[in-house]
Amino acid sequence: MHPMLNIAVRAARKAGNLIAKFYETPDAVEASQKGDNDFVTNVDREAEHLIIEVIRKAYPQHTIISEERGEMAGEDPDVQWIIDPLDGTTNFIRRLPHFCVSIAVRVKGRTEVAVVYDPMRNELFTSTRGQGAQLNGYRLRGSNAKDLSGTILATGFPFKLKQHSATYINIVGKLFTQCADFRRTGSAALDLAYVASSRVDGFFEIGLKPWDFAAGELLVRESGGIVTDFVGGHNSYVSGNIVAGNPRVVKALLSTMRDELSDALKR
Repeated sequence: MHPMLNIAVRAARKAGNLIAKFYETPDAVEASQKGDNDFVTNVDREAEHLIIEVIRKAYPQHTIISEERGEMAGEDPDVQWIIDPLDGTTNFIRRLPHFCVSIAVRVKGRTEVAVVYDPMRNELFTSTRGQGAQLNGYRLRGSNAKDLSGTILATGFPFKLKQHSATYINIVGKLFTQCADFRRTGSAALDLAYVASSRVDGFFEIGLKPWDFAAGELLVRESGGIVTDFVGGHNSYVSGNIVAGNPRVVKALLSTMRDELSDALKR
């Protein structure tokens, strides 16, 4: 096992155990609003602290970028740990058992290691660049769909960017005439893990942050899929706009979306 993957798994399991424990004691969860339709809990912060502690112990010189604390520069800026201690906070607050810990390691701008851990199902999605993606140690293969016919697509509403809602609804309407159905689960990291494991055939979302998709992106790529922005480019880390699936599904998604995109979403 890649040494950094080993540390990422250790950190994710530790944080996941903490999250699962708090899930059983909802009275101990303190939630507050940090932005428009955006919540944080004491559990996010405690899980983040545990993850950073594990990483810092093994790699004190690495840079860490996390959802709640932003960038913590290390002596080695070439290695970045991108962490979301609790992706799906709203689900967690509502006691809807669908959320995860997401950890990715990027070296010189390329993702090398990824872990997405769902503590409620004890599902550990892992990947090392060039060595495939696994779920609890078993090799993952993405969907073999040839077009959108019969596909299940995952997505997330742009609830923090409601200025895009009309465009988004138009895109969904257009896709719905071609696919079988949609899933909207509330965790982009798990959505991407589910693309990698063929539970859904494709995924798209507007305005994600790197910690939402850095790990999931590698899982998709290593299971035979591709990840692009809304115009088929590689600008997702800047735009936050993501399309994922096997090459044929992504091509079909992009061509269906193309005519509906506002100028803001073509960047």
